[in-house]
Amino acid sequence: SYLVSQYQIILFTLILIVLIMLGAFFSCAETALMAINRYRLRHQARLKKGYAIRLLQLLKRPDRLLGAILIGNTFANMLASSFATLIGAYYWGETGALLAAITLTFIVLIFAEIAPKTFAAIYPDQVARWVVIPIQVIMRVLYPAVWLASTTTNGLLRLLRVRVTSSVAESLSREELRSIVHETAGKISRQYQNMLLGILDLNKLTVDDVMI
Repeated sequence: SYLVSQYQIILFTLILIVLIMLGAFFSCAETALMAINRYRLRHQARLKKGYAIRLLQLLKRPDRLLGAILIGNTFANMLASSFATLIGAYYWGETGALLAAITLTFIVLIFAEIAPKTFAAIYPDQVARWVVIPIQVIMRVLYPAVWLASTTTNGLLRLLRVRVTSSVAESLSREELRSIVHETAGKISRQYQNMLLGILDLNKLTVDDVMI
């Protein structure tokens, strides 16, 4: 029975590592999909890029997208906690179970939360391309749970007079457009940049300003 227990502990350890990696995947996906540049994404979709079209479909219902990601992340973290407790209890008894919980909290915080979310925040476009298909599959597999969670959440939000609908593209103000043009420094020539800024100021011009 000792050998069987040892094999079980090895199996539990491998499962624990997989669950931590799964938690890191969900954290990475959540941050990347929420931080991705929507305007660049729409441009890529107009160019018939498959990944961009799929991403836009996902982002139309952020409540369901977040529901699927958070259900998967919570499930992975809770299972990881259970396996860590079993491993700790096997080696050090009740004290080991407590130590395992504390150690796992630190490991999950670093390797399944902070590190992947920081990476995804720095490279949202690249990460989003990588996670879009797995997330689509997960949303289909977890559809009943996602539907129940999003319906319940939306019901609670309606009580607070917040209506959740499909996301729509927000228009940019003139000053926001001006900021975007300024951020293109180094990507387009200074002459074109000034031309674009000049277009935004056309309504300030009078006939005298443009007369030759």
